[in-house]
Amino acid sequence: MSHPKLTQIIEPALADIGYILVRLNYSVPVEKSSKQTRGSLQIMAEPTDLSEMTVEDCAKISRHIATVLDVEDPIQDAYNLEVSSPGIDRPLTRLADFERFKGELVKVRMRVMQDGRKRFRGRIAEIDENENIIFEAGFGRVTLSLQDLETVRIDPSKYFSTPARLS
Repeated sequence: MSHPKLTQIIEPALADIGYILVRLNYSVPVEKSSKQTRGSLQIMAEPTDLSEMTVEDCAKISRHIATVLDVEDPIQDAYNLEVSSPGIDRPLTRLADFERFKGELVKVRMRVMQDGRKRFRGRIAEIDENENIIFEAGFGRVTLSLQDLETVRIDPSKYFSTPARLS
């Protein structure tokens, strides 16, 4: 089962009940002898009004998506359905996410190494007319297309850092 087919089923089902698909991941066990004998379908979503995601929201999504998947039956093998919120280190997966979080500090992992780097931290500066994302990093500006990015996550370190106290 390819992710695009699952996305085609799940995205509109989430929209019907007021949620946006943030990320979808489907994995299957490598071997039948491994401890993981069932596949895993992980869905990360958020309310369309961008309000706080609650446990009740996750339960609502889980019930709805389970029903939709039972009808559509896109996955033949047994699997576990996991629904979660994006969390404090939210992944950015669409251009709209980069617009929304412009100015935020992010951790970036690129698909291919560039200038001796595959990872860096920086701020989202802007999105240019060609839909490239421009980051301000400690070593300068970096311009990447969405396809160049393996993962981009909000860096939550500012929420956990406390300024040093003067004695």
